[in-house]
Amino acid sequence: MIQVNNVSLKFGKRTLFEDVNLKFTNGNCYGLIGANGSGKSTFLKLLSGELETTTGEITVSKGERISFLKQDHYQYDDKRVIDVVIMGNTKLYEIMEEKDKMYQQTEFSEEDGMKLANLEAEFMELDGWNAEPDAAQLLNNLGVEEENHYLLMKEIPVKLRVKVLLAQSLFGNPDILLLDEPTNSLDLEAIRWLEEFLINFNNTVIIVSHDRHFLNKVCTHICDIDYSKIKLYIGNYDFWYESSELLQRQMRESNKKKEEKIKELQAFIARFSANASKSRQATSRKKMLEKIELDEIIPSSRKYPYIDFKIEKPAGKEILKVENLTKEVEGKKILDKVSFTVLKGDKICFLAKDDMVKTTLFNILAGKEKYDKGTIEWGKTMNPGYLPQDNNAFFDSEKNIMEWIGSFYEIKDETILRGFLGRMLFSGDDVFKKVNVLSGGEKARCMLSKIMLEQPNFLILDEPTNHLDLESITSLNKGLCNFAGEILFTTRDYELNSTVANRVIEILEDGKIIDRQIPYEEYLDQMANKG
Repeated sequence: MIQVNNVSLKFGKRTLFEDVNLKFTNGNCYGLIGANGSGKSTFLKLLSGELETTTGEITVSKGERISFLKQDHYQYDDKRVIDVVIMGNTKLYEIMEEKDKMYQQTEFSEEDGMKLANLEAEFMELDGWNAEPDAAQLLNNLGVEEENHYLLMKEIPVKLRVKVLLAQSLFGNPDILLLDEPTNSLDLEAIRWLEEFLINFNNTVIIVSHDRHFLNKVCTHICDIDYSKIKLYIGNYDFWYESSELLQRQMRESNKKKEEKIKELQAFIARFSANASKSRQATSRKKMLEKIELDEIIPSSRKYPYIDFKIEKPAGKEILKVENLTKEVEGKKILDKVSFTVLKGDKICFLAKDDMVKTTLFNILAGKEKYDKGTIEWGKTMNPGYLPQDNNAFFDSEKNIMEWIGSFYEIKDETILRGFLGRMLFSGDDVFKKVNVLSGGEKARCMLSKIMLEQPNFLILDEPTNHLDLESITSLNKGLCNFAGEILFTTRDYELNSTVANRVIEILEDGKIIDRQIPYEEYLDQMANKG
């Protein structure tokens, strides 16, 4: 259990949290949500002890072990993968290292023998003999195959290193588990396994995540950070959303009734205060009027960008036809005679175990990369808009945001540009920020702005939710559902897949495809029944 008592945190004049009082108990999973910059990751660091509070205290039940998902995999470059996982239980790993050193000694004193006996006893108590099998099982479950377990971290791909760090945080049944964006870079299979793991986890879990479906699936409570306060709600993300919306509506309705009562009392007082026979009633109503207080409705600090993909010219009957598309990368055929036809109204979700395969296909369709064989035929009326996963090349510039967006289109009117950028949450002096210093989320919103101004009738989106916060993802989701054209997209966001896609194309490891003209959730059900 973690108890948070009257906690405040200040950085200079800025107050990040104030008078926070919370209790996190065993058997519950808490989702920590809030706008970008509200301090979600910082609060996890307070709970882990990495940061100190300005006022108040955070207490952890005696003897309970905290495990915190770390993001810096480079610090383990020269460690074996299996060892990095076991390092999740610091005490056990230190005992293992000390034991190994002692067994390498050529001579033993009586004192050494006693020390080794104590280490062996502690090792047994911490279930040390099962450490390697348990670590290996976690790695296997997350999709890190056995051939990688005894390699050095620097010898495996970055995508796998992220999974190793997640396995490290889960290792050894920690009493308190702190997870900051645990689904980042995970494939769908690993996310589903993690969901089941956390649902069955009996200790305390506190999570920061932008994945709405993930929060809905695993959370028993939501902690909402807004205006430097943290409010606790029982239920998952959808329950929090409905509850907060309901509360706002109730307060508005209550205020409306109170305002009507105030007007009624004011009218009576104005009418009868000079009338001697009615003066007592007028005085009584005046006292009633003074007691009526309107509820203070504080709007959320969250800001939702306005994402709406308008179409300049509607598409004709012919959209896109791909036939026998073939592509080799480093001698491996990643696309092998791929054929599919995009029909009117198609919103197709692409799946593949290797992200590079999907990105290569999208780059080819967008004309950014060459292919070896096959044909790609776009309809004459088609005007595709492309959102690449790696957008860094677009921001290698000294231009500010307004100059940057203006350079793509013949829009000279500053008022029009400011109005458009304001809807995408770039207001005031934000529009004068240099694009080469923008955050990942700001760059993503700039790229979405660029596509919206293009007014395409066809969208190709490679991981469009990357770097976006929950509010921006919600707006993007709504924009894609409302888009009147066709879409090819790939994303790890379950909600986006299930609400937007009406067709699924899976690219297999041999470069061939399986085309399923069914919604995403129906596809998952089919896959589950096959397994």
